[in-house]
Amino acid sequence: MARSLYLLIFLAIIWLLLSGHYTPLLLGLGAASCLLVWYISERMDLVDHEEHPLHLHPIRLILYWGWLGGEVVKSNIDVARRIIDPNLPIQPKLLRVRTSQKTELGQVIYANSITLTPGTVSIDLEGYEIEVHALAADPAEALLDGEMDRRVSAVERPQPEDPRSGQR
Repeated sequence: MARSLYLLIFLAIIWLLLSGHYTPLLLGLGAASCLLVWYISERMDLVDHEEHPLHLHPIRLILYWGWLGGEVVKSNIDVARRIIDPNLPIQPKLLRVRTSQKTELGQVIYANSITLTPGTVSIDLEGYEIEVHALAADPAEALLDGEMDRRVSAVERPQPEDPRSGQR
């Protein structure tokens, strides 16, 4: 029940942050939509320990978002320079990047972070590898140095063994 309550609180906070409107009508409609999503999630039994966002360190996640924002700005500048300056090479390449995340959520955060960074796109996530398309060698080398992978792994919390997992 606690996870279900956390989901409802999380939905309400996200709605408030993304809506930007605080009139009584819109607050009421937002509350109604959050309650509806919460109710449907409860009825479908979707709230479980595996996919819950509270398995992340909140402070580290916020610090990661700040770092990722800086990387996105730097990559935007790099891509813009490559478009404007004909002397800078555009040499598309495909590469496989190994992931060190322990959860699927961590791997998805890593793959999405790669895609959010201009000049790189995650194509496929299979096992512990992400196939990436890079615009040039520099963005590819930045991925291969593993900085983003380490930072995403630091955001994850270690998961205790679940007594319901079937291991006795």
